[in-house]
Amino acid sequence: MTHNSSRFDGKTALITGGSSGMGLATAHRLLAEGARVVVTGRDKSRLDAAVAELGGQARGIAGDATDLDDLDSLVAAVANRFGQIDVLFANAGIGSFQTIEQVTGALFDQVIGGNLKGAFFTIQKSLPLLPDHAAIVINASFGLHLGVPGSALYSASKAAVHNLTRSLAAELAPRRIRVNSVSPGYIDTPAFRSELSEATQRGVAALSPAGRVGTADDVAAAVVFLASSDATFVNGHDLRVDGGLTAIGASALL
Repeated sequence: MTHNSSRFDGKTALITGGSSGMGLATAHRLLAEGARVVVTGRDKSRLDAAVAELGGQARGIAGDATDLDDLDSLVAAVANRFGQIDVLFANAGIGSFQTIEQVTGALFDQVIGGNLKGAFFTIQKSLPLLPDHAAIVINASFGLHLGVPGSALYSASKAAVHNLTRSLAAELAPRRIRVNSVSPGYIDTPAFRSELSEATQRGVAALSPAGRVGTADDVAAAVVFLASSDATFVNGHDLRVDGGLTAIGASALL
């Protein structure tokens, strides 16, 4: 997709979980609007392929967003190359769906670590590089707005992410650093296609008032808006990118 805007000229953006899906689509958008982009991912081969796709203004740094040593190395590399982070998209996370009886201690730690710990410490470690008036966007989920069977752990982790959003919006207000989140609905990503059967994919598309599942670019457009100068009066907000799915209530998802 071609974009002619230059809203991010001279700015540096960091995207965790940028090897595919929503992170990669957001990287494309930010690059098209003038940003220098750093993407991260745990799988170096996938990350290298993503960077090759993105082109010369993108840099990939392999690492795990839940590993504090990896985050220290990431921030040091960004500081050395670019000096600051104007836009931070804390996108890395994991999906995991099971009944409460099926949740083990190890799985609990994995999901909370992947979705809350990763976002929390990515932001904490990045703060020294964030100038005043920087923008942070965190990837949450439509699940934080609904009670859906089989998603208690995942949805709780994403609700915590949004509360983190609101709390940091207040805490970082003196520096005019805005913190918002996006809550995607069902989005057509590699993970979506691998985790759901074709029949289930058709079924969830039929649930949406939009009549389809979302695309990664639908989410990227929302993230880039929240990170841009067009959203300077938007702070502590969760933007639902779900085609109206949460408007119909949890009963349709049962």
